[in-house]
Amino acid sequence: MTRRQIAQITIEADTPLKVGSANSDFLQDSPIQRDWNGLPMILGTSIAGVLRKDFEGNDDDIFGKDDGSKVIFSNALLLDEHQKVNEGLLLEKSDFLQIFDNLPLREHTAISDKGAVDPTKNAKFDEEVVYKGSRFKFSIEMLDNQTAFNELIELLQSPSFRLGGGSTKGFGKFNILEIKTETIETIEALKGYSSSLNNFNGSRVDLSTNNQSATHTKYTLKITPDDFFMFGSGFGDEETDQTPVYESVIDYKKKRLSDKQILLPASSLKGALAHRTVFHFNSINEFYIGNEKARKVITELFGEAKNSKKEINGSKGKIIFSDCFKLDQNITKIFDHVAIDRFTGGALDGALFQEKTIAQNDIWKIEILVEDFKEDSNLSDEKNQEEREQYQTALRAFEKALDDVCSGLLPLGGATTKGHGVFSGDWSKS
Repeated sequence: MTRRQIAQITIEADTPLKVGSANSDFLQDSPIQRDWNGLPMILGTSIAGVLRKDFEGNDDDIFGKDDGSKVIFSNALLLDEHQKVNEGLLLEKSDFLQIFDNLPLREHTAISDKGAVDPTKNAKFDEEVVYKGSRFKFSIEMLDNQTAFNELIELLQSPSFRLGGGSTKGFGKFNILEIKTETIETIEALKGYSSSLNNFNGSRVDLSTNNQSATHTKYTLKITPDDFFMFGSGFGDEETDQTPVYESVIDYKKKRLSDKQILLPASSLKGALAHRTVFHFNSINEFYIGNEKARKVITELFGEAKNSKKEINGSKGKIIFSDCFKLDQNITKIFDHVAIDRFTGGALDGALFQEKTIAQNDIWKIEILVEDFKEDSNLSDEKNQEEREQYQTALRAFEKALDDVCSGLLPLGGATTKGHGVFSGDWSKS
């Protein structure tokens, strides 16, 4: 019999999770993947795809090409309030599991290749996400290859490990809560082995305390609002027409949703920094707006929207942002406004509206991972050196953009032309 290594991994979402189902319905544009009980799940193929991409060595031999795969990933199933997965059909969901029937919706606008709202189509869309704090469990089974098995376990603990879609705009960051492993070497042991995620007697693995990525540089941005800011939800409430975006997180200790949290969406931060990085990159190189070399380098860093009409395939980018949350203390300020007639410059009749801003003076700690430059073996040494220099220049431009955020020159969020969203602070990298 071939020896088998088996691991069961319990993970907790440190940011919201987006695992798309490629479906749509009347209520939302992009629902998440759900299991047979209607609960969020992560397909094993999604986990395998991420690990295969980062796996060093002969991934075809391990993950399969012509001779089949030597590693099997189970689906990652949601843990209930008792830290168990539901592997059969539920006759009735508990109050805790019913929380996942209605998940948060993130509002977005489609972005053109120029980084602005695409005027050629109906640009607004939403996507369903799983709550931050949600816990999942899955297993990995590998035929005898201890070295490759250990590497997979290490990759799961990498700070840059993300699952699902939207990893560069804030989704899919996880904390490893527990890893248990077991080795099966005899037929008798294999017969007695249960594949259930609820029955596993393996040994605990000491989790890595190293929070440094071998492939990414970590930037830590610490900023405090000077006064008011608002990352808009796109909706109003009983008091105002425009409100900040809030989102709750799952609390397994209290077995319920937390009180509402103020959300600083990574996509908003990414958009502001991307535009300002382009400005600094052009300034350093003395380029005009629209320079093709600048577009190529910056889109390599931040990614690029797909545009089939212009034959742009889109790319993921090399910067990973994460959503940030702060407990809402209900410290807000409401501003009254009048809509302005663009022709006369005067007030429009009956156009009074209100917006609610956050007045909470917290320190926001934002971690950003930037992939290190990797040489292309298909290019000459001279070309690789040129690409490296361009990439380093793009990073200098990115750091100048961070300086602008910390000095208040680059406001964040909505209503920045009204004086909101000015932050101050500092940043570091490691």
